[in-house]
Amino acid sequence: MTPRDENETPTRRETLGRALRGAGKVGLGAFLVTAGTLHLTTQREEFRAQVPEWMPVEPDDVVVWSGYAEIALGAATLLAWRQPSRAGIGRIGALFFVAVFPGNVAQWLERKDGFGLDTDEKRLARLFFQPLLVAWALHAGDTRRQKRLATD
Repeated sequence: MTPRDENETPTRRETLGRALRGAGKVGLGAFLVTAGTLHLTTQREEFRAQVPEWMPVEPDDVVVWSGYAEIALGAATLLAWRQPSRAGIGRIGALFFVAVFPGNVAQWLERKDGFGLDTDEKRLARLFFQPLLVAWALHAGDTRRQKRLATD
């Protein structure tokens, strides 16, 4: 894709892409705020199942602090629309999803039930969604566009 002049009218494809990316960004922000709120309220026990037994911290502390982190990350995702902040938040979101992955692996390896993941097959299948969350965060942050802007 060639760089565009800022004054040039965007194509329909570019407008649709921007709208979809914006919707994805709002969806991700809402997802994170909701998940963080659930960490602190009604789903606290379910989230404890994802804390690895080898963690040197109390499982409830991990759940509470990760809940606060998700709420903050979700709020930042919803609020940061301009580059380079938007891309930075997208990258932080992607790193967050990478950081919680060991907990999901531990849930599978330790055969802990939680969120309806009551078989090894379900827990294993869930692991394949983590890369999608990482990609979602990067896409919502429009990190490719920010990189292009930085090189122009």
